[in-house]
Amino acid sequence: MGSTVLSLRIDGELLDRLRRRAARRGMSVQDYVVGTLVRDDFDERFMAAVEETERFYATGATDVTGVTARASGAGELAPASGRAAVAAHRPPEGSA
Repeated sequence: MGSTVLSLRIDGELLDRLRRRAARRGMSVQDYVVGTLVRDDFDERFMAAVEETERFYATGATDVTGVTARASGAGELAPASGRAAVAAHRPPEGSA
């Protein structure tokens, strides 16, 4: 994958803030800005994937095991978003 040059015109005050933030992290302004854009892009792609998964399970689609997922009801499969899914799979506190 190659790289491309992107030229920006930004406000002097914003550039000063970016310089300070980058310096605190020991980075160049360019690396700081690129890292910020990569994080933002990842967040958007992750949320799109979560939404697609929730739509998939909300439609009553059949998963690879042949189980039909339903979005409501006790004991039935339901979509879980990022944090809820992690919390659901944590062992109880105090267990080994």
